[in-house]
Amino acid sequence: MAGRYGRPRSVLRMRTVAGQVFLLQVAIVVLLVAAAMAALVLQSRAAGDREALHRSVAVAESFANSPGIEQALKSPNPTKVLQPRAEAARKRSEVDFIVVMNTQGIRYTHPITNRIGKKFVGTLKPALAGGVVTEKITGTIGPLVQAVVPVFGHDGKVIGLVSAGITVNRVSGVVDDQFPLLFGAAAGILLLTTGGTALVSRRLRRQTHGLGPAEMTRMYEHHDAVLHAVREGVIIIGGDGRLLLANDEARRLLDLPPDVEGRQIADLGLDPATARLLASGRVITDEVHPVGERLLAVNQRLTDQVGGPPGSVTTLRDTTELRALTGRADVARSRLKLLYDAGTEIGTTLDVRRTCEELAEFAAARFADVVTVDLAEDVLVGEEPAPTGGSGVQMRRTAASGAPPDSGLYPVGHLIRFDPATSLGVGIASGEPVLEADLTAFSGWHLQNPQRARKIVGHGIHSMIAVPLRARGAILGVVIFWRSQEPEPFEEEELSLAEELVARAAVSIDNARRYTREHTMAVTLQRSLLPRALPDQNAVEAAYRYLPAQAGHSGLGGVGGDWFDIIPLPGARVALVVGDVVGHGLHAAATMGRLRTAVHNFANLDLPPDEILWHLDELVTRIDQDEGAGGAEASVTGATCLYAIYDPAAGTCTMARAGHVQPVVLWPDGTAEIAEVPGGPPLGLGGLPFETWQRQLPESTRLVLFTDGLVEDRNRDIDDGMALLSRTLTDRPGRTPEETCEAALGALLPERPSDDIALLVASTRVLDAAHVADWDVPPDPSAVAQIRAAAVRKLIEWGLAEEAFTAELILSELVTNSIRYAAGPIGVRLIRDTSLICEVSDRSSTSPHLRQAATTDEGGRGLFLIAQLAERWGTRYTSSGKVIWTEQALADGDLVAGAADDGDP
Repeated sequence: MAGRYGRPRSVLRMRTVAGQVFLLQVAIVVLLVAAAMAALVLQSRAAGDREALHRSVAVAESFANSPGIEQALKSPNPTKVLQPRAEAARKRSEVDFIVVMNTQGIRYTHPITNRIGKKFVGTLKPALAGGVVTEKITGTIGPLVQAVVPVFGHDGKVIGLVSAGITVNRVSGVVDDQFPLLFGAAAGILLLTTGGTALVSRRLRRQTHGLGPAEMTRMYEHHDAVLHAVREGVIIIGGDGRLLLANDEARRLLDLPPDVEGRQIADLGLDPATARLLASGRVITDEVHPVGERLLAVNQRLTDQVGGPPGSVTTLRDTTELRALTGRADVARSRLKLLYDAGTEIGTTLDVRRTCEELAEFAAARFADVVTVDLAEDVLVGEEPAPTGGSGVQMRRTAASGAPPDSGLYPVGHLIRFDPATSLGVGIASGEPVLEADLTAFSGWHLQNPQRARKIVGHGIHSMIAVPLRARGAILGVVIFWRSQEPEPFEEEELSLAEELVARAAVSIDNARRYTREHTMAVTLQRSLLPRALPDQNAVEAAYRYLPAQAGHSGLGGVGGDWFDIIPLPGARVALVVGDVVGHGLHAAATMGRLRTAVHNFANLDLPPDEILWHLDELVTRIDQDEGAGGAEASVTGATCLYAIYDPAAGTCTMARAGHVQPVVLWPDGTAEIAEVPGGPPLGLGGLPFETWQRQLPESTRLVLFTDGLVEDRNRDIDDGMALLSRTLTDRPGRTPEETCEAALGALLPERPSDDIALLVASTRVLDAAHVADWDVPPDPSAVAQIRAAAVRKLIEWGLAEEAFTAELILSELVTNSIRYAAGPIGVRLIRDTSLICEVSDRSSTSPHLRQAATTDEGGRGLFLIAQLAERWGTRYTSSGKVIWTEQALADGDLVAGAADDGDP
């Protein structure tokens, strides 16, 4: 039978007397059955408790006194010994568990293995004292009785505990046998009762309207929960606009009077907007409406959508505090995002000024209207800031953002002395931030510069925060935030945000300062190790370029290991050197300096290029061995070198290379050729000899020596770079060395070089034949006089009559020694260059030694006289013998060199 609103009817309605009698009869039967069951259960439980107690104690004591228990407890792994025995005993004794534990209650055995090693749950103290503990607990397997007994050692002391337990249900079974009889009697009584109530079932159906007792109870519970438990206001309004129900929360939120049920919405004293909203009956979802001083989230639904009575249900939720919390959370979230963005946008470079500019630009756009950054002068050059004194703090304005030119603020670059009498000066000296919420009050900050202060306020700047830049306990500078466009002044909460922002920026500025200092030191070291100027020589016309890698690249940007050298050699010759140490930074620069010094020292020995590289390779190997023995991680291995010797008198060039890129030769006719110098291993690898490349070079031949950074880049292969360099050189062959350097860099220099570049261009010169004189000397002592006379005539011809006497003595001694001690053909050569060069060659490899002759010695004074008369002297070895040479200074050496350039004799 259908009930009201289409709901099905219940069979009985319990509000009638028949129903109540029926319920009373059912209740009596249930009580009688329950009483009988309770008596049986209590009887069974008492018997079960006694049985469980006796059995658990007996099993525990039996296992505790079993043979071998003491040895098992003292064994290295008691669980391994006792777990199988405990499980076997548990199954035979029909208990639920037997647990063996140590005196601290840690289980050695348990039916569930993952509980072994864990703490036993129960009372242990009496058992540890030698007694027996029995207790009834409710465990994971139900109510149970457990006993804990001690395990005594041979000395009578308690060495462990044994617990046995059994559930009560295992030993109680009396009730189970009597349940069928009890339930049969209860069923008969209920059957009679149901038949008696069947007579009034129709009346019950009419009265219940399909609602049974459970439904009626549930409806009441729901109604009570809605009215008194929930923290949402609930209002039910009938189809006629009358208020049917309002819970306590709704009364509080809307300030309703006590007797509101049954009254029209318009008569409740609500504000018109709220009254119209409640009476509208429209569907609403989470709309926020102001009601008095509250913000209420309103949800409204119609009650007749599923066949119910006409009307609406409205729920109200107070979101006032939630909105406030949401606002504070939004502020905190925005500040966290501000600090996060600051970490990504400030300190992108290791440049102090640029970091300050990034701080000013970021803060002016996101936090304040105007931002200025002032740094101590020492910080700008990478030094530690000087301590502040009583006379004030001097800083230079390094960056500013958002400040119009006429704002009254100091411009960038201005040196500012902060007065220690002002709050700003005190804050900087102490490292504490300063907040001036109202600049127009002129509370003392204006004493720094009253005229500028009035101009600043007149421009509309009304609030200020000054935060010192602190890093590692030192004051690097100060950041000042100014507010002008926003009417609200800075607050205490914003002061903490400014401190955090400046603290993060201070780390970047201090890192940039330290980088600047280290970079300056490294660059200074490198520049001191590189040639500062080209030496005076007439063999080649040279030009060079050295370009470091971009700053910020690996290591210390701008500091690398590439180097070049032009070394004047005896006989008007010159050595051209280009080298490269792999890597960047101080280690590469220091290694470069060591190798360059070694090259100079080996060059003084006047050795050929291949022997120089061999000695250099041996030196690098020893350096690596010494550093490896000392535990140093860095080594010199990876250095390359190209060594060339050019002789302008003969017009020959000899080269050797150790792992270095091949040079380019630009011939006078405009063709470019890659010199096929035999390749050797990089310095320090050893094991292979170095070979030489020797060619006759016409005058004005250009030797282009460089490091691989010129022709190789991450976007360009070395072969492509070599081809591009050759095309660039042949494009205009008549360039000077300086123009050649510019053209090569203009064509090959990448936008951001990732490696150092050393470029050396040398245009060869050939000495005029009129400035060179040579003779072959027969091995006859009488020929010495003839050579002296010929040399004197040549010197007089060159206009060097004043040097003729000294040169005659030197030649006489050198030629006499060669005739006396050497073998083979003897040659004499005079070269007129910036100095007068005398060379005597022979086939002997024995080098003369300078020594001090005694007063009674007849000889041994020749080299001593030569050393006194000549400016320099020495010996160089050739493939066929040796050459002893001397140099005499010429007063008009520069004029002679210039004349030689012009082709005059």
